[in-house]
Amino acid sequence: MQSAIAFIFVFGLIVFFHELGHFIFAKRSGIMVREFAIGFGPKLLGFKKGETIYTIRLLPMGGYVRMAGDDLDQIELQPGYRIGFTLNDRDEIDRLVMNQNKQLPDMLFLEVEKAELQKELWVEGYDEDEQLVRYNVARDCIVEENGQETQIAPYDRTFNAKSLGKRTMTIFAGPLFNFILAIIIFVIIGFVQGIPTNEPLIAKVVDDSPAATAGLQQDDLITSVNGKEVEKYDQLSTVIQQNPGKAIELWIERDGKAEKVTVTPKEVTVNKEKIGQIGIQYANTYDKNPLKAIPYGFEQTWMWLVQIVKILVVLITGGFTLDALSGPVGIYEATSEVAKYGFITLLSWSAALSINLGIMNLLPFPALDGGRLALFFYELVRGKPLDKNKEGVITFIGFACLMVLMVAVTWNDIQRFFF
Repeated sequence: MQSAIAFIFVFGLIVFFHELGHFIFAKRSGIMVREFAIGFGPKLLGFKKGETIYTIRLLPMGGYVRMAGDDLDQIELQPGYRIGFTLNDRDEIDRLVMNQNKQLPDMLFLEVEKAELQKELWVEGYDEDEQLVRYNVARDCIVEENGQETQIAPYDRTFNAKSLGKRTMTIFAGPLFNFILAIIIFVIIGFVQGIPTNEPLIAKVVDDSPAATAGLQQDDLITSVNGKEVEKYDQLSTVIQQNPGKAIELWIERDGKAEKVTVTPKEVTVNKEKIGQIGIQYANTYDKNPLKAIPYGFEQTWMWLVQIVKILVVLITGGFTLDALSGPVGIYEATSEVAKYGFITLLSWSAALSINLGIMNLLPFPALDGGRLALFFYELVRGKPLDKNKEGVITFIGFACLMVLMVAVTWNDIQRFFF
């Protein structure tokens, strides 16, 4: 149960923030958002507020913000189609009923001759007296068909009607909000836990180790190595590893006094590489200064971003393997393990996953945000967008490939973790 709750928390948080980025920038650009969804597939929960329906769906494989202007979003009235409608106080059609069996108070009927439901917003046809009439359509007109209600989207409220800059920011905002989420999480960790100082402070000396032989003790603070000042344990560790079998000179602080110690790292082999070890562990100390929490959030986000990009470059340049990727099953298993180490560790894991999602979505692959951004760049260079039919084919092929990869990764995860 704990694993499921942890997974729902992590998955819901990073997907929510990703889609929230798209949602906020779409709204700010004046784009009508039809649906804000977490997950795919059948709807589990949902409610409508304003012109947007908010849903949670069955399959935890992402989410989406459905904006007006998609091909499936178009409402067409063919000549000869009989419709029912009601009028508002400005004699504009405010409800259009496609199902002829539906009856509403004050409903009028019309046999459609022509209609324009995007830019000019009007319907022309023959009324019950067989007179040719035209009615304007309200911008917030509701179209009802087979029990489903849809608000029409005037062209200026659709995604494609917006400037290239607004469309670009609306798509880029998803990955951007993943990075912002990571910064927020690391700032919270900095406030709650404090900032790791990574001081070269000895927490433990291993018995019969080079450090013990040299006389190093617990709580010794190492201030310099071979005459060079050190402030972080990483600096000390690097020098030790680079000098197997070679004596190194350490200056330490012990009980407020400075002392010099000479120690010779023992040579060990790790991953077929010979490195030095002296047998010490450093102390996890934290700086509780809240003013350092904000820069810490940015530093940690940048550090993770760089590390993930490096791994991605290795995968792309020849190190690709399914074992290096994880789908929902793999993330669930990893989240279960991470949750055992406490809420702070789970938060750090959430931040790392959020950064990973942001980077992956920026890859210039069709069906990902990066694929759409690549098309926008093409539009900027060429001066006009790619043909919609060609774009549709590219997106479909990309989505199909993505689904095949997702199935392969998920099956590989199942084999790894359960067989």
